[in-house]
Amino acid sequence: MTIQQAQLRSLLEPSRVYEGALQKPVQPAAVSTPQTGPSFADTLRDSIQEVNRLQIEAEQMQEDLVTGKNPDVHGTMIAMQKADVSFRLMMEVRSKIVDAYKEVMRMQV
Repeated sequence: MTIQQAQLRSLLEPSRVYEGALQKPVQPAAVSTPQTGPSFADTLRDSIQEVNRLQIEAEQMQEDLVTGKNPDVHGTMIAMQKADVSFRLMMEVRSKIVDAYKEVMRMQV
């Protein structure tokens, strides 16, 4: 064996290691992430239900104010503002989710 052959073999040796690795079937990594809290869907559903509850509460207080059952104008206005702010926040979150979805759909694989 000449020096050139020995050098050539030493250069080819790492490729043989990769050849063997390529012939083995690739197993997907088993990733199990334990769920420590509520899912995203649960959190989103709960938030929407909370916004709905605030809207209903504000409407009821407004109706009670108009009919004279509840003379608390300040409490009614605060409830209406809470409902408004929570609804606006929900709409902003919805817009961000839609934007993120569109961005993911534009990604090229």
